Amino acid sequence: MSPLVQFRVVSVTAETDDAKSFRLRAPGALSYKPGQFLTIGIPSDRGTVARCYSMSSAPHEDDITITVKRTPQGYASNWMCDNVAAGDTITALPPSGQFVPSAEDDVLLFAAGSGITPVMSIAKYVLAQTDRKVALFYANRDPAAVIFAEQLRAMSKDHPERLHVVHWLEELQSLPRQADLQRFAAAYPQYSAYTCGPAPFMDAVTDALNSLGFPHDRFKREVFQSLSGNPFETEVMVSEPGAEHARVKGSCNGTSFDFDDWPSDVPLLQYLLSKGIDAPFSCRSGECGACCFQLVEGEVDMELNDVLDSDEVADGYRLACQAKPSSDSIVITYD
Repeated sequence: MSPLVQFRVVSVTAETDDAKSFRLRAPGALSYKPGQFLTIGIPSDRGTVARCYSMSSAPHEDDITITVKRTPQGYASNWMCDNVAAGDTITALPPSGQFVPSAEDDVLLFAAGSGITPVMSIAKYVLAQTDRKVALFYANRDPAAVIFAEQLRAMSKDHPERLHVVHWLEELQSLPRQADLQRFAAAYPQYSAYTCGPAPFMDAVTDALNSLGFPHDRFKREVFQSLSGNPFETEVMVSEPGAEHARVKGSCNGTSFDFDDWPSDVPLLQYLLSKGIDAPFSCRSGECGACCFQLVEGEVDMELNDVLDSDEVADGYRLACQAKPSSDSIVITYD
């Protein structure tokens, strides 16, 4: 499995009454992309439980920052906010996730509540490391619920020609409707769009962009679910005697591979890890999308898919932790 990272907590900052940012320092250099997340190991009476928390920092910043908002009856978020303090150590998998900006386009961002976290990472990166523009629609219950309010004001002041922020407050304007989101997006037809927040909000954003004819390859949604498995436990590859084998060729993080003994009853992720390929993953249960790859040739079956939409599946994207071969030869890419 991917090596675990032991982060030292440098500081804890209260962003709102129910959200805190945790500034983390890795023991060595650790690269990541804007919009990615960490999978944190949370101690419990059942052993370690895993939760994914997006980074609100950007790669050019000195330390990594994750921002956690309490959820009602949410064990992990409440444990983080109640127990983690400066000087503590937390265990995580390396950064992962596909919710990252393209290399060329201006960005159109939609966030609601704590969905601002990966969106903030993208906005910081684009403004600091490129000359591209950013438009942000940010929905919250009321002014007190706005995470990063001061940072957003400072960013708007520093980049008045490149950053446009609209705050939408439910107590004043009700919940944002598709028509409201469509009006905002209509001014940015050439931008690439990204959204994170509660499912009804992201559904409304999706409908708004579809109504404007946004091509699906310029639109990404970030989807998180409570992880049912424990990715911190090492899995051993087990195949039934007599299982058929497939050939799989591909590339991952610049490394090419060609294997001809992929058992038909073993998920691709488990197989590649057993071969020493540093394939990305987080949950290992089809719930986060971190292990996503693109199918170039051949066919695979997925046992579970809670994160890829129909357009992504049509474009050949699959989850390695759920994919098993259904043809004799498969070609894939992670790059």
